[in-house]
Amino acid sequence: MLPMSPTRLAIALLVPLLLAGCASEPTTIAVNDTFYANIAKGGALDPQAAASLLSDYRQARGLPAVTIDPTLMAVAERQAKTMAAADQLSHDIGGRSLIVRLKAAGFSGLKAAENVGAGYHTLAEAFSGWRDSPSHNKNMLMPGVTRLGIAAVRAPRSKYSVYWAMVLGVPDPKVEAAQQAATAPAAQPPTAPASGTTQLQFGGAPMPQ
Repeated sequence: MLPMSPTRLAIALLVPLLLAGCASEPTTIAVNDTFYANIAKGGALDPQAAASLLSDYRQARGLPAVTIDPTLMAVAERQAKTMAAADQLSHDIGGRSLIVRLKAAGFSGLKAAENVGAGYHTLAEAFSGWRDSPSHNKNMLMPGVTRLGIAAVRAPRSKYSVYWAMVLGVPDPKVEAAQQAATAPAAQPPTAPASGTTQLQFGGAPMPQ
């Protein structure tokens, strides 16, 4: 893995759960200040802003939008923290590949892809770098992706300052349908009509039956 100043790249291999990743030199894009929070200086990443940015990018190309997935968020955050602690950019740091990490986290989707990077100080820079890298861009434009996890972890003692991880997922519709059925409230049986006689009244007085 060769360093590229100020950013390092990493690419995951394609496996049955479809994994991949890499990065390129930071550039900027025309977005609002939310996307320019400087993580290296203590700023915070806004995952919803990242989801919005990626969704707009995908929808402009006829692809579905993405939403934040708690499981993928946890996977991305753990990976970014692990890379920052080791000061090493890798999909397989600690001998745990993405597919191993996804299975351990309980992700049951059909496909997943991972982009990792280091040296980007803002979401705008990270997005631009991944967009300008063919392999990363391919991940962000993967058909069927609707789930996103993303994390940026500050590493003050590293020359890269910030480590990034983005995990994209294609959910399994059968699994999602089963989960929705399991969490849906049980249907209440219809109330049976009470047995008894019907009393007719006319002018307030019961009528003979």
